[in-house]
Amino acid sequence: MKIVIEFFRLRKTDKAHAVIGRETADAVDRDDAIAIAGRLMETLELPQRPDGMTITDAEGTVLHSGPVSNGRDTAENDNDEDRKA
Repeated sequence: MKIVIEFFRLRKTDKAHAVIGRETADAVDRDDAIAIAGRLMETLELPQRPDGMTITDAEGTVLHSGPVSNGRDTAENDNDEDRKA
């Protein structure tokens, strides 16, 4: 199935979110879609570290939505210098 993965940042003060990356891929099922999103987290050059992701199918049905973790504990230290170091 065709999936769309959106990576986003959350603003703590009002929970607003901004999409910082969007990718499409083919997945066998929901678990495969989540695995693909995890691999993309490691390989994509996103402008910032995402706080969360949403995975939808081609019709827009949400398959998964939630926070992401890449081993860094705070967004306060997230800038280009930290990300590339």
